[in-house]
Amino acid sequence: WTPVTALFLHANLIHLIGNMLVLFVFGNTLENEIETSKTLSIFFLGGILSFLLSTLFYPLNTGMVGASAAIFTLTAVVMLVRPLKFSFIFLMPQGLVAILYFTYNVIAVQLGVEDNVAYISHVIGFMIGIPPGIVWSENWAKNLLITIGLLFFYLFLMIFLIPAILNIVIS
Repeated sequence: WTPVTALFLHANLIHLIGNMLVLFVFGNTLENEIETSKTLSIFFLGGILSFLLSTLFYPLNTGMVGASAAIFTLTAVVMLVRPLKFSFIFLMPQGLVAILYFTYNVIAVQLGVEDNVAYISHVIGFMIGIPPGIVWSENWAKNLLITIGLLFFYLFLMIFLIPAILNIVIS
């Protein structure tokens, strides 16, 4: 039962609040797009499969807690179903939030970051969300292109435009 019960345990209050905030944003969006039973099913499927598949990458005695991997499954589905849904909590489209956080986790895995966060589980959870996102989206390819476009636009702003504006303001 560990893959199920671990979804309800968190390392600390900040971990719990962070997960619940992201779950609130993406879970509500997904629930409005597909039915509640599908949202719950993909949440639990993503969480359980992520925990089980993560055992291929971590020692068996590694403790893992939290709903992050299951929430990553939801973010991938939202990215393909409704990427432009604006989040007033994150102040950007949810597709962009999803791809930015996924990219951050992939980079953390590649760099071998070890700070008691199961980055591999997050990546696995996100990947689990891709197939249902494709099935439940009428325009998944277009929505994926929109998300990638948002990512490049955001990166352009961060790399070129904001430093230029700050340079003008400081001068």
